[in-house]
Amino acid sequence: MLKYLLALIFASTYLHIIMKARRDVYQAIADPTRRAIIGMIADQPHNVNSIAEKFEVSRQAISLHVRILTDCGLVIVKQRGRDRFCEARLDRLSEVSAWVDRYRQHWESKIDALETYIDKLKKQRDGKQKK
Repeated sequence: MLKYLLALIFASTYLHIIMKARRDVYQAIADPTRRAIIGMIADQPHNVNSIAEKFEVSRQAISLHVRILTDCGLVIVKQRGRDRFCEARLDRLSEVSAWVDRYRQHWESKIDALETYIDKLKKQRDGKQKK
């Protein structure tokens, strides 16, 4: 029985460490509730209760979302008296912005090439219509 309990404690602790290590900005913004929380606190900090009031989920669910955002570095929680205030750390989103920009450049070059091709076809068509 003792071996079983020790194995269970070890497994749950190890799993928690692995899951926490895997959290990144992409995981944080993958959820619409977390994106909404980031939007709420982007301009000014809010306490957890005021955040929870804006959603149709439990306060515990919001606390879990806030914890994930904190683990990902997008939110810092500061204790003020009895309240916990969430403050956004939007600089971490630059990682996502850089990733999106790389693909934006790719697609913009494809669109530019398509525009050039369409212009070429129009010129060919206009040349044939004049004859």
